[in-house]
Amino acid sequence: MEFYQQSKEDVLNKIDASEGGLSGAEAKTRLERDGYNEIADKEKVPTWKLFINTFKDPMVVVLLAVAIIQVVLGELVESLVIFLVLLLNSVISVVQTRKAESSLDALRDMSAPEATVLRDDTKKSIAARELVQGDIVFLEAGDYIPADGRVLESNALKVNEGMLTGESEAVEKTTDPVEGEVALGDRINLVFSSSLVVNGRGTFVVTGTAESTEVGKIAELINTAEEKATPLQRKLDSFSKKLGLGILVLCVLIFAVQAARIWFGGGEGDTTTALLDALMFSVAVAVAAIPEALQSIVTIVLSVGTNKMAKQHAIIRKLPAVETLGSTSVICTDKTGTLTQNKMTVTNHFIPNQKRERLPDSKDEWNESERLLVYIAALANDSYINKDDQEVGDPTEVALINFANKHDHDYEELRSTYEREAEIPFDSDRKLMSSVHTIDGERFMLTKGGPDVMFKRASYVLVDGDEQSFDDDHAGYFAEANENFSNQALRVLAYGYKRLPDGKTDIDVDDEHELVLVGLTAMMDPPREAVYGSIEEAKKGGIRTIMITGDHKTTAQAIGRDIGLMEKDDLAVTGQELDAMSEEELEKKLDHISVYARVSPENKIRIVRAWQKRNTVTAMTGDGVNDAPALKQADIGIAMGSGTDVAKDSSAMVLTDDNFVSIVNAVQVGRTVFDNIKKAIGYLFAGNLGAIIAILYAVTFNLPNPFTALQLLFINLVNDSLPAIALGMEKSEPDVMKRKPRSLDEGIFAGGTMTAVLIRGVLIGIAAIVSLYIGLAESTEMGVAMAFTTLILARTLQTFAARSNTRTAFGANFFGNKYVLGAVVLGFVLYGITILPFTRDIFSIPAEFGFMDWLIATGLSVAAVVLMEVIKVISNRKAA
Repeated sequence: MEFYQQSKEDVLNKIDASEGGLSGAEAKTRLERDGYNEIADKEKVPTWKLFINTFKDPMVVVLLAVAIIQVVLGELVESLVIFLVLLLNSVISVVQTRKAESSLDALRDMSAPEATVLRDDTKKSIAARELVQGDIVFLEAGDYIPADGRVLESNALKVNEGMLTGESEAVEKTTDPVEGEVALGDRINLVFSSSLVVNGRGTFVVTGTAESTEVGKIAELINTAEEKATPLQRKLDSFSKKLGLGILVLCVLIFAVQAARIWFGGGEGDTTTALLDALMFSVAVAVAAIPEALQSIVTIVLSVGTNKMAKQHAIIRKLPAVETLGSTSVICTDKTGTLTQNKMTVTNHFIPNQKRERLPDSKDEWNESERLLVYIAALANDSYINKDDQEVGDPTEVALINFANKHDHDYEELRSTYEREAEIPFDSDRKLMSSVHTIDGERFMLTKGGPDVMFKRASYVLVDGDEQSFDDDHAGYFAEANENFSNQALRVLAYGYKRLPDGKTDIDVDDEHELVLVGLTAMMDPPREAVYGSIEEAKKGGIRTIMITGDHKTTAQAIGRDIGLMEKDDLAVTGQELDAMSEEELEKKLDHISVYARVSPENKIRIVRAWQKRNTVTAMTGDGVNDAPALKQADIGIAMGSGTDVAKDSSAMVLTDDNFVSIVNAVQVGRTVFDNIKKAIGYLFAGNLGAIIAILYAVTFNLPNPFTALQLLFINLVNDSLPAIALGMEKSEPDVMKRKPRSLDEGIFAGGTMTAVLIRGVLIGIAAIVSLYIGLAESTEMGVAMAFTTLILARTLQTFAARSNTRTAFGANFFGNKYVLGAVVLGFVLYGITILPFTRDIFSIPAEFGFMDWLIATGLSVAAVVLMEVIKVISNRKAA
């Protein structure tokens, strides 16, 4: 049997302890046996090793090779830029890794520093880390609980366990055994390490310390949870390996062909110099083919997405999470505060023989029952709103004063008009609260409490201003109303009063009988208004929303159905029901389970892993310590801004407004970011492909090399950074939230990107080849100048076509991206430097290259881009 299922005497016997506490000697022996009451520090990888590991990425290896080659070629500036980008990425990666490890540090920080215990028959304060099983610990309001234990004494002891259960309402503790197996939140005779005492006093015997506590188990789950690479990281890793190998083969092939021609061509020139030039050209082709700016461009585009998400109340802690959001197929979300307002609100009421469903806006139109219902709700109530406009008190009572305020009766005005003269505070045994007030010259005891108790205490009922006997008919009406509200998972309170005789100045619990029932109120934590539309928008985008909550099953189901999260045949299961399922059963039911209630941290990880086994990108929200392992395990962990530091440290993203709507908005930004990364990649490879096509054509047909090594490096400088970054600033495509989430098996060039790259690359290559032939009619130097001009301008103008794979530049609003316009203008300006009189020789532009030649080359560039857009229009018409 578990500790919560046993009597406190049995628990003491089981752990060999007594209510008189341990002796100092016994405590020392147990400390040596069990160790200190603190979460062990996980052995960390040295920082230097983390730094070295960042350079094992395939793309990084390729870029390092390119940078070294550029140093050999004398291009020190470009190689320095590559080294700086790689260094910056490595530093960011190490910092993020160290931040992720801080979740365990945050768990340790939550532990109480000291504890008041009974040792050697003396009450004393000791360091909490020295607590052992069997210690008797004293608790008072404001204390953090230093270990797990079984409650021995409870004097109105209430504990906030939200960091473990996810529910903000304090739990009143009892000393009685709990029957059967229940969820953590229902083990009301246990206390848990790091939770907070909010009311009363008590004592408990320590049953678990360090890793044996619930918090310790969570620390172990955090250690074992796996952080997954993002879809983009996995795709870029795979692509980098293939790209590096392909470019190596291409360069060797080009050098081999040119070397063979030099050796066997019978030329009269210096063979060694010719071979060195061929080698330099092959290396330049490698530099031109590898988009060394790709990694920095991806980082910049992700950073832009981060800024956009911040405006949507989503703070990104780990940069790749921006793109991961765009791949999300499943969102596992908490209920309280995320889907709901985290604010109890009166949503309905019941008054006998009352036709209207809501109170009139003006209190002058209220009948006697409505007036008394509001009076009792506001006056038999200890909550208030302080001078800083903060609501103080039990959430249920706060809902009642807001109910009064909303219906034209300021609660403060009521309390100053009808001052409290006496009271009987609420306690969990009676489930009632009563206070005495003089109203219209007559003294009343106003009482509110649980419906079942109030029905038993009532002798009369107020109907249309008349006090009638509370007979079976009236009892039936009230019972039916209470049941209807309860079936909707609403929290119900009943209200009544009793006239007091003159001269009676005090009241006690014996007076809480022969009450006059007035009515009922029903309240709940209502859904956020915007959630309804966001759930629907997520569905349209192919995203499944699943509720995982520590609340009760009926409440969770009611909210799930109301907001459209649960479909007709969907299921709701509790954590205990989930524990009873085998992996095969869970796999069969997974698609139909939309709500999980009363769950444990282990349950949450299991749910996330079940979806991940299906190769789906899974997001998980949470705010408590209990959520941290699942937040780390998920593809993207989303912590609430109001949550614990442990949850935030385990997450990739933090919602500053705790709102589900912000998640859906962030998904849209994430999808747009990935679209823009693909546009940048498509732009880079289409341009590189055009250059390679022209080179291979020239090599195949024994034409002069169409570009010099320096020209290729300059084209790289002009075309491989700013235009691609500008494409990263594109706005969302119109259908971005109407598409299904992309599959994890989908490559970087899927979704039409490969087709677009081939079309644009081929057209750029053809334009450069045609330009080469036109120039060769005059001289080799003119042919190279023409091909160079056409390539650099076609690649620059291609930026317009790369803004969308389906819409033309005008269809996507030609002036809609000012960064693209700026990048194109700057590209032309930089090209202009190459044809200045004092730079022509450097870039192999002959003196005879004039305006007409430039106009022909530019015309070929424009024609290539126009053809790209025409092909889009034709494709769209065929698709329609």
